[in-house]
Amino acid sequence: MQTIEKFNFAGKKAIVRVDFNVPLDENGKITDDTRIRGALPTLKKILADGGAVIIMSHMGKPKGKPAAKYSLSQIVEPVSEKLGVEVKFAPDCAQAAEAAAALKPGEALMLENLRFYAEEEGKPVGIEKDDPAYEAAKKEMKAKQKEFAKTLAGYADCYVNDAFGTAHRKHASTAVIADYFDADNKMLGYLMEKEVQAVDNILSNIKRPFVAIMGGSKVSTKIGIIENLLGKVDKLILCGGMTYTFAKAHGGEIGTSIVEMDKLDVALGVEELAKKNGVQLVLGSDCVATDGLDFGTMTVKPGSQIINCPANAVPAGLEGVDAGPESRKAFAEAIKGAKTILWNGPAGVFECDDFCDGSRAIGEAIAQATKEGAFSLIGGGDSVACVNKFGLADQVSYISTGGGALLEAIEGKVLPGVAAIKGE
Repeated sequence: MQTIEKFNFAGKKAIVRVDFNVPLDENGKITDDTRIRGALPTLKKILADGGAVIIMSHMGKPKGKPAAKYSLSQIVEPVSEKLGVEVKFAPDCAQAAEAAAALKPGEALMLENLRFYAEEEGKPVGIEKDDPAYEAAKKEMKAKQKEFAKTLAGYADCYVNDAFGTAHRKHASTAVIADYFDADNKMLGYLMEKEVQAVDNILSNIKRPFVAIMGGSKVSTKIGIIENLLGKVDKLILCGGMTYTFAKAHGGEIGTSIVEMDKLDVALGVEELAKKNGVQLVLGSDCVATDGLDFGTMTVKPGSQIINCPANAVPAGLEGVDAGPESRKAFAEAIKGAKTILWNGPAGVFECDDFCDGSRAIGEAIAQATKEGAFSLIGGGDSVACVNKFGLADQVSYISTGGGALLEAIEGKVLPGVAAIKGE
């Protein structure tokens, strides 16, 4: 397999799939540039070699139609500043052949949002799966997707995939495009290489004890990875909103806390599987509950109640929004002494300063364990935002840029974006 380090880009045009799906405020300003900074080593290597770079990415979910709020034109200037060269802009990613051909060595071009074309994702638009015509529409769209990928490939001499965040999708720019380059002219970027290695450290190079922390609101979105981890970890901490589904499964009172009533049996099944596999399952025993969280502003309304209570005895009208003091201690104790750590998902509504102590306790315990020799992998947007918020980013081993891709890789699934480069 070709590697970016060995490849000489001199005199070549490289089309690079990056993940510049960055958060923007109401004025179109970037609020977190982690993903852009992550791609810089790859882009700078191409330019330093004397190559030209064509940058392609998606932003948001425009559903196959142009939308100003998702235009990558908003980030051209900050990308130019970070890259150190003026990045030109092609306002239509499928009509950029002339702009690409005009590129000289050392120059950069950014294509408009790939998802302004439905062909990028390759899904039929405006037709449901139960429609008799769906299969024919799907077949037609797949053919269009290949043509779209062929168009993108035609802009360049070589292809680099550095977008781990979309590596689990078989999209035109992440997998299909690789078919139009031979093995010597397609490769993973530096960021992708690091991501793949980090996953390998978690799955194939486990140093024990191995502790995983799974947070977030729903059991349903994490059940595949939870079940997979129960065959690998020594301890599994489950926190965040899913706490209340487990509490309810045992007949607890959870007030207005988030719950998946159709997943109570799943929660009990997780507990049984943990017991069968000899895994220590750590669930929050207490929580911080309130009746006044404004999710729009992430602030607490004046005069609201905020109490600590058992996670299975939340008073009526109150909602569990963070791990309580006893849970924080239990989480920290479970992480102490770990040699391999995976964290995906917060312990509460960390965006609100009043309810971030549970997530902070986890982050600080991971930082301490890392200091003592553990390999710690932080993945998923919220977990990454947590370590950044608490100033712990440089105190963990690796921060993944891919949420869904990371989870699917750890779940043991083949990532199309990686397989397409490896020829698998």
